[in-house]
Amino acid sequence: MNLLILSLIAIVPILTILIFLVLLNWPASRAMPIALIVTSLIAIFIWGTDTQVVASAAFNGLVTALEVIFIVFGAVLLLNTVKESGAIHTIRTGFTLISPDRRIQAIIIAWLFGAFIEGASGFGTPAAVAAPLLVAIGFPAMAAVMVALIIQSTPVSFGAIGTPIQIGVNTGLIGQPAVLSSLKETGMNYADYMLYVTSNVVFIHGIVGSLIPLFMVAMLTRFFGPSKSFREGFKVWKFALFAGVSFTIPYYLIGTILGPEFPSLLGALAALIIVIPAARAGLFMPKKEDLFDFPPRSRWEEEWFGKLNHEPEKPVGSERSISMGLAWLPYILLAVLLVLSRTMDALTNLLKAPAVTLTFENMFGSGITTTTAPLFLPGFFFIVASILTFFLHRMKPSDYTRAWKNSFITAASAGIALVFAVPMIKIFLHTSLAADKVAAEAASLAGQNMPLVLAESVSVIAGDLWPIVAPSVGALGAFIAGSNTFSNMMFSLFQFGAAGNIGLDTAQSGIVVAMQAVGGAAGNMICVHNVVAASATVGLIGKEGVLIRRVLLPLSYYLLTAGFFGMAVIHGYLNIWLLIATIIVAAYLLRFYTYQGALLPGAASNKNTFRL
Repeated sequence: MNLLILSLIAIVPILTILIFLVLLNWPASRAMPIALIVTSLIAIFIWGTDTQVVASAAFNGLVTALEVIFIVFGAVLLLNTVKESGAIHTIRTGFTLISPDRRIQAIIIAWLFGAFIEGASGFGTPAAVAAPLLVAIGFPAMAAVMVALIIQSTPVSFGAIGTPIQIGVNTGLIGQPAVLSSLKETGMNYADYMLYVTSNVVFIHGIVGSLIPLFMVAMLTRFFGPSKSFREGFKVWKFALFAGVSFTIPYYLIGTILGPEFPSLLGALAALIIVIPAARAGLFMPKKEDLFDFPPRSRWEEEWFGKLNHEPEKPVGSERSISMGLAWLPYILLAVLLVLSRTMDALTNLLKAPAVTLTFENMFGSGITTTTAPLFLPGFFFIVASILTFFLHRMKPSDYTRAWKNSFITAASAGIALVFAVPMIKIFLHTSLAADKVAAEAASLAGQNMPLVLAESVSVIAGDLWPIVAPSVGALGAFIAGSNTFSNMMFSLFQFGAAGNIGLDTAQSGIVVAMQAVGGAAGNMICVHNVVAASATVGLIGKEGVLIRRVLLPLSYYLLTAGFFGMAVIHGYLNIWLLIATIIVAAYLLRFYTYQGALLPGAASNKNTFRL
């Protein structure tokens, strides 16, 4: 088989997900088992992957799925704990005092607090924290998940104390002969090259990501406002841009000076310190007559609701009120625990000690080893914060028992989809193309997995325009692998080689690698297990396809803008005809989201309403 045929085969698992999950609007619990079967059959019978490898990859995926379910459970438990204690009433009041405007609340909780949690923990934790917190203060479940997914972009490249760069890009490039040879010719050492890549990542993210808060609130008002209009979101452009640059400027400075560990963490902390006092002082805030709120609950569409929307708020007992500091203390403790666990080597080593780590070596003789450290997962710290809250808020045992019971039910609802979705992804990644399946002219593809074959095909088609496409390949990797880190592991060396193949020098290749990291971060918006996990934290089940369709617009903005901006940086100019073509595509996408001409299955057909 040649490259074209192999690429068409490799894309079938992705098309299966898109058709059943996104186009036909099936719930992930039905779509992902089909995708798992299709991927397994292709891997074994067409790709020629050993059955032992497929079985081991599936087991590896099952373990990862259980880890994600553990995180979901912990996030929901902490939320249910503060609800049962009555602290959520205080938190809701606090946000109303800052601003009753839902757009402002979304920016502060999702963009700023979510970015801080991303910097500390990563791996989908911000959506698991922000989405239920937004629901608790009155957001529809679908709105909460959508905005929580949109911010899974700019901060992600430096999530979990820089893991996507330090582990992802570094693992893909370190020790590679092609990289070392190229650096030797320029006199640049590897550490300097990694810092150069990091500085380009924060630069591109800073330019593109500064508009994400504005994009987020425009999407919020378009799909969940009384008048279903982008315009309502744009009315807070001053505050949205202020919040955007309050994060991205410190983020850029920290990344270029200190490296990849702290741009998201410290950038978000600086932004919180700047933006919240400014909001209290009324700076850049909307006028009273322009305040935005959701329609009355009686007018909410059925698909907006999640299980948490139907749970009544527990009022603070008359015998005792919870102060603002005490109400927020569980989340402050969570952030502190996450930061300490990732920055204190002694604590990290303790949490990852062999005695508390499960390792399955060389499963089924495949060479694949699966390791999990439950005490190092964010889910563990959610549970610790919840237990501390029980004592700090002096809760009744019956209330706390109810919080645990409800959390188990919510996490279990996510499990069905995840135990099929993640093994499917792992099999896709661990495929190994048998030599007898490859035509002579494509012999170099032997041993490659499906994602690399797809990337090779795209690079052949793109040619000199590869820098524009590079972020989309990163996003594809994140969509498939469920992680910016894994996307960077897979594709960083490929991106470096593709840059050399079109005649770019070593410095320019660093920009292309940076665009891989940027695209991989943005791809977290549509990563299947992120969507499933975030939805599960608010009890929103079976709407994963709708959510993916909706965040395709901000994702398209991110990838196209990053691609063209990177192209301009590399060549010192911007191809005007390509820019015009992109504007036309963007205009069509905007029309697609605004008018009723291209309804997808499951969307409303009423002429006065258009829903994706």
